Amino acid sequence: MVQSEFSLQEKKRKRIKMPNNLKSPKQIYIYKSFERFWHWTQAALIFFLALTGFEIHGSISFFGYKNAANYHIIAAYTFITLIIFAIFWHFTTGEWKQYLPTLKNIRAQIDFYLIGIFRNAPHPTKRTILSKLNPLQRLVYLGLKLLVIPIMVVSGLLYMFYRYPQKGSIRVLNIESIEPIALLHTIGAFLLIAFIIAHLYLITTGRTLTSNLKAMITGFEDMEEEEESNENNAKVQVQVQVQEQVQVQVQEEVPGFSRLNRDSPGQASQTNNKK
Repeated sequence: MVQSEFSLQEKKRKRIKMPNNLKSPKQIYIYKSFERFWHWTQAALIFFLALTGFEIHGSISFFGYKNAANYHIIAAYTFITLIIFAIFWHFTTGEWKQYLPTLKNIRAQIDFYLIGIFRNAPHPTKRTILSKLNPLQRLVYLGLKLLVIPIMVVSGLLYMFYRYPQKGSIRVLNIESIEPIALLHTIGAFLLIAFIIAHLYLITTGRTLTSNLKAMITGFEDMEEEEESNENNAKVQVQVQVQEQVQVQVQEEVPGFSRLNRDSPGQASQTNNKK
């Protein structure tokens, strides 16, 4: 009788399916496909615009002045088109909220970049789907998108169309020569190059030397050990809850199961001897 009850219990356990999503993931999907496409296309265009721009200024010689000027204009229009699509994507997906500035933990973030990173200190902020940027990155990227890139685009367009017949449209802005336009465009270019240099360095400040680069290529971010531990603890808690639910269901459906669980080993053996 006892053996039949326990065999029926095992059958009940097998029939009740355990959730198959209890395994703790070691990676989370942070960067979407368009986000990665926009990032790498923008990076390639910025490098190409810098290369052709320096040749237009006479700093280097690679394509030849005429070709460099033509390539620079084509890349500039491509860059503007990419910016339009990126703006549309940010507002339709709500990703623009990633750049909202905050002063929370900004002091800790600065200390981490200046000192903590050389002492192998833990990162003060954790990257999540809803918060991909730390406080310092938010401020820098916001300034880049609202100040540096608009300066480059506007001054670049004025630069391109200044020498074309415009029937005095440029003169309405009280611009008597191309020099201030060129100076503004050059300042913006050097600010953009400074950002790229800092960005390339900060890529190496992730969990490993190449973890940030890998995340922007694959879209997946490796979890920190602490986060993974928390996920494992949550998984164990869920498993315990499921097992308790299974036991309750078995107790309700198997006659005498709750009585057998309450019996001590000695009492169970006495029950067997009597039977």
